[in-house]
Amino acid sequence: MNLFDLKNEVAVVIGGTGVLGGALAEGLAAAGAAVAILGRSAERGEQRVKKIRDAGGRAEFVSADAMSRDSLQKAHAQIEKSLGPVTILVNAAGGNDPKVTVVGDQKFEKIALEDWRANFDLNLVGGVLLPCQEFGPGMVARGKGSIINIASVSAHTPLSRVVAYSASKAAVLSLTQFLSREWATKNVRVNSLTPGFFPAEQNRKLLFNEDGTPTPRAQSILGHTPMGRFGDSTELIGAAIFLASAKASGFVTGTDIRVDGGFLSQTI
Repeated sequence: MNLFDLKNEVAVVIGGTGVLGGALAEGLAAAGAAVAILGRSAERGEQRVKKIRDAGGRAEFVSADAMSRDSLQKAHAQIEKSLGPVTILVNAAGGNDPKVTVVGDQKFEKIALEDWRANFDLNLVGGVLLPCQEFGPGMVARGKGSIINIASVSAHTPLSRVVAYSASKAAVLSLTQFLSREWATKNVRVNSLTPGFFPAEQNRKLLFNEDGTPTPRAQSILGHTPMGRFGDSTELIGAAIFLASAKASGFVTGTDIRVDGGFLSQTI
């Protein structure tokens, strides 16, 4: 028995146009799943679809805004028509709004409420809540499904400077655990992945200078990571396939798997 065979599964990767989400989409496709990549950038989405198809996988790009329930409903209908019922949902959309970064002369008490809410909308509402409300009920009705939410090391212990991001990702962990209990008897498993530091669009300027050398913040991160390096996006794939496969993780729900090079294993 192949524990990690995802043939006959249909996976939706929201945020699959990004670096981490795209790698997860490719990994799920390589394991046999038909993959729908949801995002707003058709150019990046189609590039990722081409890579999957060139490797012999099955994939399509569906334009969607995770912040819009109507947009998600339309995308869902299109996916079910072309690929079939969704059995795997990966919520990989999200990021940090630089306007809610406390640094230098900016003080916590000066954060505008609309900026704070924007971060929670991005990471919690569009990042998890609305997609789970849209795709979760179908899984519950069919008695089969795996939902994987992307958390952050800052969800466990808040990082300096990214206060709203840390708080919103902590909420992602809480909602993951709530849904795992809510849908456990319906054979729908809800878990999360906690990536460590993986260079991507949203954090590249924080990690690297224009000449490619690490910034002081990057040096601090690497000094706090026992493996002494950043992660590669492909290193998330194994954990995602494990959580996606009912054969491999059928009794696993409400769990967070850390892929962080040991970042959370030490303090100083």
